[in-house]
Amino acid sequence: MPRRLPALDVLRGLVMVLMAIDHVRVYAGVPPGGPEPAVFFTRWITHFCAPVFVFLAGTSAYLQRERLGAGALARRLLARGLWIVLLELTFVRVAWTFNVAFERYSLAGVLWMIGACMMLMAPLVRLPVSLAAALGAALVAGHNLSTFLSPDTRDGLLEGRAGGLWKILYFGGGIDVLGRGAPQFFVLYSLVPWLGVMALGYAFGTVLGRDTRRRDGALLGGAALGLFVVLRAFHLYGDRPWSSGELPVALAFLNATKYPASLHFVLMTLGPALLLLSALDAARGPVARALTVFGRVPFAYYLLHIPVIHAVAVALSLWRTPASTYWLFQDHPLRPGPVPGGYMWSLPLLYAVTALVVTALYFPCRAFARYKETHTSPWLSYL
Repeated sequence: MPRRLPALDVLRGLVMVLMAIDHVRVYAGVPPGGPEPAVFFTRWITHFCAPVFVFLAGTSAYLQRERLGAGALARRLLARGLWIVLLELTFVRVAWTFNVAFERYSLAGVLWMIGACMMLMAPLVRLPVSLAAALGAALVAGHNLSTFLSPDTRDGLLEGRAGGLWKILYFGGGIDVLGRGAPQFFVLYSLVPWLGVMALGYAFGTVLGRDTRRRDGALLGGAALGLFVVLRAFHLYGDRPWSSGELPVALAFLNATKYPASLHFVLMTLGPALLLLSALDAARGPVARALTVFGRVPFAYYLLHIPVIHAVAVALSLWRTPASTYWLFQDHPLRPGPVPGGYMWSLPLLYAVTALVVTALYFPCRAFARYKETHTSPWLSYL
């Protein structure tokens, strides 16, 4: 098996670009969805980012296991996962908010989840891959068993002494870690379903060594997408009912629950992603090459793109709506408070800023990718 598979880098790079759309949206003041199709799909298209990235992180772990062995991989996952969690709670938290009121607000966001799942994967990579796959499937599919809990049982779990742990592992939500009567630590990504996604990605690594990987990947993607349609259409297990509410029916069908990630959400996103991955083996041309650059240094891209987007938003606000600039120093992305009147960007401006930021980030990412190709320092594996 080759050390790097170009299709993985292209797909990973694509979701990095999509991620920038959502993070520009945060500072644009555009709501995360709604009945207007253009706004809905501006958010919906970015739903693919976390599942694909976490799944491919598991796949990358399997490819590293082939080269390093299970023991060395487990140690690397522990160290890298801890480093990612630390950066989420320090550098990334400041990049999101441009404030240092840590006692008021900290976020367990996507990097926190990825780092924690890497650490939890460390013992799993010592097991047979089939067991890791079974555990991953059980976690993803079984997560929605919580819908069968009575409200009293759920409240009892969340309000008990282990309530914070239940939120971290299963339900998400705010945790009052300082005992002040109000939460300061907010769990956006609960770990159980995402550990399952990473474990499934790890097991998918076995498919990549086959001559039939394109066909097998397409079959898995088609099966996931078909299962999503059946479960969703007939209101079967895996998410809340979708046909009632304010959204038009077509949009409601696609409005699967992300926080915490439902079975429907995982199937809806990973199914098309696996189908696309099967087609990307033949990807060529300048767009594929540009996406490959981002896909080779995704963590460095992530660390760069949030402060760059935030700084551009501040500059735009000082030019367009200077009286609203204070809002950009609030507790983004989860608790920034109401969008000031007259501040919200148009969608064309949102996409123009996204294109500007992604283009600007291409050059340092390309330089760093080339540096990684010609240097072997151990610290490079942490960026």
